[in-house]
Amino acid sequence: MPCPQLRALAWAALVAASASPAFAFTPGQGKLLLTGGVSSIDGAAGGGLTPWAVTGSHATGSEIGATAFFTRVKVQDYALGAYGAAVGFGDRAELSIARQDFDAGDNLAPLGLPGLHLKQNIVGAKLRVAGDAVLDSDTLMPQVAVGVLHKTTNAGALGPTLTGPLGAKDSGTDIYLSATKLFLAQGFLVNGTLRATKANQNGLLGFGGAASGSYKLQPEVSVAWLLRRDLALGAEYRAKPDNLNESVLGSGALKEDDWSDLFLAWAPNKHLSITLAWVDLGRIAPAVQPRRQRGAYLSAQIGF
Repeated sequence: MPCPQLRALAWAALVAASASPAFAFTPGQGKLLLTGGVSSIDGAAGGGLTPWAVTGSHATGSEIGATAFFTRVKVQDYALGAYGAAVGFGDRAELSIARQDFDAGDNLAPLGLPGLHLKQNIVGAKLRVAGDAVLDSDTLMPQVAVGVLHKTTNAGALGPTLTGPLGAKDSGTDIYLSATKLFLAQGFLVNGTLRATKANQNGLLGFGGAASGSYKLQPEVSVAWLLRRDLALGAEYRAKPDNLNESVLGSGALKEDDWSDLFLAWAPNKHLSITLAWVDLGRIAPAVQPRRQRGAYLSAQIGF
């Protein structure tokens, strides 16, 4: 594993899985539709922008399930493609992997970087440590999980600037704690995540900076309302650390705004879900493109 935190949690996840009855790779059928969330852009199960305490796939008990996803985000001036997969060990643990490709278009042409693509690899592990979203749905006890996401970015021709004058690193690890509460009778779900991170624009612009290299705790919130058993309407908010706001490029040149979305998730069966969302990613590199970046988010997940 690429970092001590991820290695430790991955081992804990595998130990938790092995301590349960013998696991078998079978199509997960135990969970209710949509109670396992969808695939986030980082690969972990949850909402589109933030992880939840649930684990990927519909596997429960001694089942091992898997998911694969593809996501496309298109805002006014930029585009992001992401794809990946996750393995869920019952409803106890999850291992995930994702690849992101951010297309800056010609927005950085004034800096001599036309057609720049920022790419990122992400590996993650998640372990449920308390509660059960479904079994505890008639109590106030949420499902609680801890997770890590180790990220390595390739900024192409922008890389020397990020790791040089801007003082960012090309790899970093997010550590998060999520609590998911499902009110089954009311058809309502709420999730809160607290993330310790150094990531700039989720890691696509590196980690930390010359003026800020320490971890920052950032809150993330999701709510979802089950319109019917296969259809959910919801919203997400994700705070961002804004490490590069003060840099050699000038105050505010790389200011980072919080993210939010409104989503509609549809799961016709336990093997497929489709999520459509309107997203607001705020300003991205406002020195070259000052307007807020709003647009569409489309994601498809296949479950096994």
